[in-house]
Amino acid sequence: MFNFSFDKKTMYIIAGVMLLAVIVQYIATPQALIILLLTAPGVLVAITFHEFAHGYAAYKLGDDTAKNEGRLSLNPFDHLDPIGTLMLLVAGFGWGKPVHVNPTKYSRKMTMEKGEAIVSAAGPLMNFILAIVLAIVMFGVAKATNTAIIMSDFGFLISASNITIEIIVKILLYAVTINIGLGVFNLIPLPPLDGSKIIMPFLPYKAKRWFINNEQIFYIIFVVMFVTRISGMIISPIIDGISSGVFSLGKLIFRM
Repeated sequence: MFNFSFDKKTMYIIAGVMLLAVIVQYIATPQALIILLLTAPGVLVAITFHEFAHGYAAYKLGDDTAKNEGRLSLNPFDHLDPIGTLMLLVAGFGWGKPVHVNPTKYSRKMTMEKGEAIVSAAGPLMNFILAIVLAIVMFGVAKATNTAIIMSDFGFLISASNITIEIIVKILLYAVTINIGLGVFNLIPLPPLDGSKIIMPFLPYKAKRWFINNEQIFYIIFVVMFVTRISGMIISPIIDGISSGVFSLGKLIFRM
């Protein structure tokens, strides 16, 4: 997901300060701590499958770097970055431990640039697929247990027959939104996010060279957007729109 070309410690310090501020807010609100626990499974699934998808895509293109480093695994501990995971947990966006790839090993049936775009797109695509699957499972559970899930502008109202079913449905609900959030966040076309590699094959030659030569500027822009939370304001409407569509699909399938 991430491939830092600037001082990684700087990013961790910034993220750590933001994280501390958010944690203080959570401690002051007991209800928020409960939500935090319910989102944890979704975070583990989202990051694990995202990073696995990067490594698997690279492997299918001929690069065995991720395989040799033990990253073709669905064990969460092989993929979790401490700060990035906590940021995703409490702030709704974050990152995992980057999967190392070697584009020179990619199949010669395509350019290295296109190969990198495919590998980069695999992570967000996996998150969107997971979101759809989990939404279908969520509404399937709700249908089987006569649980009502009411969507409104203010969120979701879940009416279940018992607390266990309600918790399961909520965990699935948060897992869907976390996966969509992680997928959308990584599609922002700024280094070090996946989107910066995905757009490369589509840029004109001069624009591509300018983008590469000024990559450090984009890193600075990203850090500013990250610290000021502008990135969150930009992608929140997109996340909400996609989430609405995914949940509507689940409801349609089960005629709820």
